[in-house]
Amino acid sequence: MSWSRPQEVVEKALAASTADGQVAFVVESSEANLRWANNSLTTNGSMRSRQVVVISFVDGGAGMAAGTVARTGSPDIADLVAASERAARDAGPAEDAMPLVSETPPGSGDWDADAAETSIGTLSDFAPALGQAFGEARDRGELLFGFAEHSMATTYLGTSTGLRLRHDQPTGRVELNGKSGDMSRSVWAGAGTRDFTDVSVEALAAEVERKLGWSKRRIELPAGRYETLLPPSAISDLMIYAYWTMEARDADEGRNVFARPGGGNRIGERLAALPLALRSDPFAPGLEATPFQAVSHSSGAASVFDNGMATPAIDWIRDGVLTNLIRPRYWALRTTAPATAAVDNLILEAPGATATQEEMVAATDRGLLLTTLWYIREVDPQTLLLTGLTRDGVFLVEGGEVTGAVNNFRFNESPVDLLGRITEAGRTERTLPREWNDWFTRAAMPPVRVPDFNMSSVSPAS
Repeated sequence: MSWSRPQEVVEKALAASTADGQVAFVVESSEANLRWANNSLTTNGSMRSRQVVVISFVDGGAGMAAGTVARTGSPDIADLVAASERAARDAGPAEDAMPLVSETPPGSGDWDADAAETSIGTLSDFAPALGQAFGEARDRGELLFGFAEHSMATTYLGTSTGLRLRHDQPTGRVELNGKSGDMSRSVWAGAGTRDFTDVSVEALAAEVERKLGWSKRRIELPAGRYETLLPPSAISDLMIYAYWTMEARDADEGRNVFARPGGGNRIGERLAALPLALRSDPFAPGLEATPFQAVSHSSGAASVFDNGMATPAIDWIRDGVLTNLIRPRYWALRTTAPATAAVDNLILEAPGATATQEEMVAATDRGLLLTTLWYIREVDPQTLLLTGLTRDGVFLVEGGEVTGAVNNFRFNESPVDLLGRITEAGRTERTLPREWNDWFTRAAMPPVRVPDFNMSSVSPAS
């Protein structure tokens, strides 16, 4: 099937508009993947898709209303525009109504260029290395499972105020799960990437082999508070959840952990004992993300009226102090605070830290080393208390060495409270969040040491 160029679709939608304003964007996507089980490739494939979004803005006299309609494939654009205008007319005045953005943000791509694409060729060097890893695992009596995926999404966004913005977003991830031959032991390694040129199958397989070796000795431990080393993947899942709750309106109105008792928010309050920095930057090397807003529906973290708004680098926590919260323009105007936009990446750093995870293990007298967390759920929004389970390897460290694997635990922790109890953070590195990587892959985190991580109960999960 022949599709019109995405730029033409956007222009056609804007030309068909009879509303007071319009935002139209097209996301052109392609994906390639490999999947494997029991030391053998099982499937490989590629796909292509298109999403077309039209947001119409109609002033019905009582205030500006917004209506969004989205379709996949190659819809009739006139019908799509008409449907979005009907949706706007049927909606009440929008609480977040603002004049549409008209200033072009920095970093916008070449509007006239064709959409970028990926293909199975992106994984051409990965597959042979994986085959070698299969053979080596088979020789050890171990099994490898997992997948590798690479996608490319090009967004073309146009507005009735004249914006024409484009961005190419490559996203890659690989998860490698290793199991003993009798399936009684399981470990994990993973990586996030833009193009797979920086992914070493050999290094991932070596990590899996090392952890399976550690897990040959089994030690049962009771629930309790343990000195715990959280690797970058595990701490990223906790920090991402904290990031997702950083909505200024919820804080200002007392509904989240960033609310100040008695009113207002906690900006300016020290959250971390160490001078940690939590930040986002759409131009961070290796973690590049869309430098402008492109959203189909309003939420506490974004507004359809802010489409095209720049998403510059921002510090959320600086020197351990809460510095910013996510604030769409309408809430910024209402609270006379700066508008701030979420960025699709997250970086946690400890200035000057150079310790590797291995060096932190060597400096541990007795404690736990985690692999990943999963099944994370919120218990209390006021404290951001989370619960979840450890997964694919909890290891006992004694005298600076890993001496075996222990049982899994259920944990109860607040990532915000945890920030105040971290006593050491190592060198920041790109990591793949295990729990959230269906939605969030661009993260860089350090390993961290927590002297009293709360393992609230023993889990039977393997």
